[in-house]
Amino acid sequence: MAVTSLSDINALGKVAEAMIEQLGKISAEPNRLVRLYLTPEHRRAADQVAAWMRDAGLGVSEDALGTVRGRLDGGNGKRLLIGSHIDTVINAGKYDGTFGVVAGILAAGHFARAGKKLPFGIDVLAFGDEEGSRFATTLSSSVAVAGIFEDSRLTKVDRNGVSLANALIAYGKQLKDIPAAAYRRDEVGAYVEVHIEQGPVLEAYDQPLGVVTGIIGQAYFDIVLRGVAGHAGTVPMDLRRDALAGAAEIVGIVERFAAAQKDMLVATVGNLAVQPNASNVIPSQVLFTLDLRAADNDVRNDLADWFETEAGAIAARRNLEIAITSTRDTATTPCDPRLQDMLAGAITGVGGNALRLGSGAGHDGQAMAKLCPIGMLFVRCKGGISHNPAEYASPHDMGIAVAALIGFIENYDAQAFG
Repeated sequence: MAVTSLSDINALGKVAEAMIEQLGKISAEPNRLVRLYLTPEHRRAADQVAAWMRDAGLGVSEDALGTVRGRLDGGNGKRLLIGSHIDTVINAGKYDGTFGVVAGILAAGHFARAGKKLPFGIDVLAFGDEEGSRFATTLSSSVAVAGIFEDSRLTKVDRNGVSLANALIAYGKQLKDIPAAAYRRDEVGAYVEVHIEQGPVLEAYDQPLGVVTGIIGQAYFDIVLRGVAGHAGTVPMDLRRDALAGAAEIVGIVERFAAAQKDMLVATVGNLAVQPNASNVIPSQVLFTLDLRAADNDVRNDLADWFETEAGAIAARRNLEIAITSTRDTATTPCDPRLQDMLAGAITGVGGNALRLGSGAGHDGQAMAKLCPIGMLFVRCKGGISHNPAEYASPHDMGIAVAALIGFIENYDAQAFG
């Protein structure tokens, strides 16, 4: 039942590409891809995914957080979960998350059409809130599936003041059904996700696929600097309390410190809002974000502590008020060694070299690891570009990925996770 012929691999890749293109047309805006959680566009994408699941021979359901589930029944072994997400960032690429859902459907459909009952069941999961692009939270759908959803998430609001609770109700869900979205620990063996790498390593090594060793830890902060607005022409430089100048100095020291750590850590200021944001007024307030990521939890925590001290010292020297709020802190999530080896064997089975690498991006697997062992298969993407309309994975590479996933399922040892 494994797929090894080049013609079959190419056929799988062409089907995957057509599905990716179709979902990529579902957007809130005509000239760029924007598909946020619990929006009309999310509804349309979820309905399309559900239709594909039915066509593949899977039973379909949807839980209280909007996760679409395609079910393939099997024997008494614990279920294998395969998933990714269908929400996007703003001005997104078409492959991030979406390909993992498509790959899961195509792989499960392969076994459904063959009519051979596997010794375990498969659920393909299409999550809806991996990116966190709408609400001040992320992974809401996968944490519900993992059974760790906290009601405090329901109070989070989007830019229009709509709470997650009200958005779910508007989407047609009932909050009382959220606990039922969780799997029992005794019914799930493992979770596996196929995802574009979102980085340049596989391309640099000329490999279409790689095995993920772990998902990097992340810490997020909101920083507010407050000074005093003043006339751009009348306030001397040494008497200014310029919030933007202070923010610029802080951003600079963060970049220099992170760069000095070589490959151990990355730091990003990705959002900055200036008030009053006028060309002839000294900025009185700046709000910016800091995103810290490191494979080593201690390294990340040490930088967070260093940042708080150094930023406070800069603010004091410039006579600025500063407030630093931790908004999220996620520990590094290792991938299960047994699943890593099984995925490596699947890559070898389709003629590849099983390069192992870490993930510098967050994934639903971070939530799913609270439920069961996780594994990830990375797929080469052009230039390592992601979260960008230029994001691209070739049909050939996607075909190889689906073929490897099929091989993984065929050789998956459910007893090892039973």
